[in-house]
Amino acid sequence: YRAAIRLDPRHYNAWYGLGTVYYRQEKYELSEYHFRHALGINSRSSVLFCYLGMAQHALRRTGDALELLQRAVALDAKNPLAKYEKASVLLSDDKFQEALEELEELKTVAPREASVFFLMGRIYKKLGLADQAMVNFSVALDLKPAS
Repeated sequence: YRAAIRLDPRHYNAWYGLGTVYYRQEKYELSEYHFRHALGINSRSSVLFCYLGMAQHALRRTGDALELLQRAVALDAKNPLAKYEKASVLLSDDKFQEALEELEELKTVAPREASVFFLMGRIYKKLGLADQAMVNFSVALDLKPAS
C-alpha cells in the first residue's frame, strides 16, 4: 500500500488498505487517519464512511461513529456492513429499539447472516425477553453451527 501511495498519493484504495491493516492491528488512531485521508479523496464511498465509523466506535466516540455510519447507509442503503455496525453502535449506546429496527431491515438484505440473529439475541436478552433471545440465538446457531 505504501508503494502505491508513493506512486500516486491520491490512490484512495491504498489509503483504505493501510487503514484496514491498522484497524485489524487495533491501532485505531492510525486507521482513523488513513480512512479520513481516503475519504478526502473519495467522499462518495459508503465503505469508507463505514470503516471510519467503525474506527470511531472502537475509539469510543459513539456519536461520531453513529453519524458516519448513518452517512454510509444514506450513500448505499443496501450496504449490510454499515447497517450491522450501526446496530452495534446503537446497542452499545443502549438504544435497543433503534438497533432492533436496523437489524430487522438488515434481515431483509441478508436473511441468512448468523451474526444478525446473534446480535438480535443479545438485544432481546438485555431487554429481558428471554424467549425471543433464545429464538434468535437458535437461528444464529442453525445458520452457523461452527461458531
